[in-house]
Amino acid sequence: MQTNLRAVLVYSLFLSLLSANAYADGLSDLKSALARLQGQTPLKAIVEAKTWNRQGDSKDVEETVGLAAVSLEEGARGLQVLYSKDMLTKLEAEERLKEKDSKAKTPTLSALSEVNSSALRPMLFAASSLSRIMEKANYKGERNDSYNGKPARVVSFELSMDKLPERDRKYMKKYEGSLDVWIASDGTPLLSRSSQYIHGRAFLVVSFDIKNEEEWVYGVIGDRLVAVKKENKNSGSGMGEKGEGKVVKTLQIQG
Repeated sequence: MQTNLRAVLVYSLFLSLLSANAYADGLSDLKSALARLQGQTPLKAIVEAKTWNRQGDSKDVEETVGLAAVSLEEGARGLQVLYSKDMLTKLEAEERLKEKDSKAKTPTLSALSEVNSSALRPMLFAASSLSRIMEKANYKGERNDSYNGKPARVVSFELSMDKLPERDRKYMKKYEGSLDVWIASDGTPLLSRSSQYIHGRAFLVVSFDIKNEEEWVYGVIGDRLVAVKKENKNSGSGMGEKGEGKVVKTLQIQG
């Protein structure tokens, strides 16, 4: 009887280990997928950026809203960001308006920095972008979940203050950071969410709090991983001031 019980326990342990190993390779699968999805498949797309910022408290609030769109091509000739005649006309009109009234609403100008080559490159080369973030993170584990109604795994990381540049750590007193990546059965990234919270103090008396959240939705074009949507939310307070903002960028593949 004891022999049979021992055999059952050993078999149960074997099944548990087998099950764990079946789902313990999420990190390896993710890294393999990122390695194979750093391709150079040419693409054409339209990118739209919507921005929103609020500065000040309830007594003195200033809000700005931005909206801009560009078309782009990335291929053998490199990255080309194309501004339509309509957008150029809007930019010129808003610049003239700003010269006359510093408080004038200039939505296109407000969003312009979100559609330049530097801001768009991480979305077009998403495998490299995600790899760099993971290099600065500590692997925590994985869990089963779903994405758009299909089974998925979530690979989790902790973002450490120790891996941030020294100039950024100088005034930090508290830092919390996390990164979750939803992956398909072959490791292909589907979605990632990151969160960072910073509490710091400068010049002994000035304290500040900063919170930043990002969500990336991924897609695959040939052998290239791209972000078809990127959403960033941030908020901060310090020196009696408060502010918050949101940026949403969408990538629409053409052809």
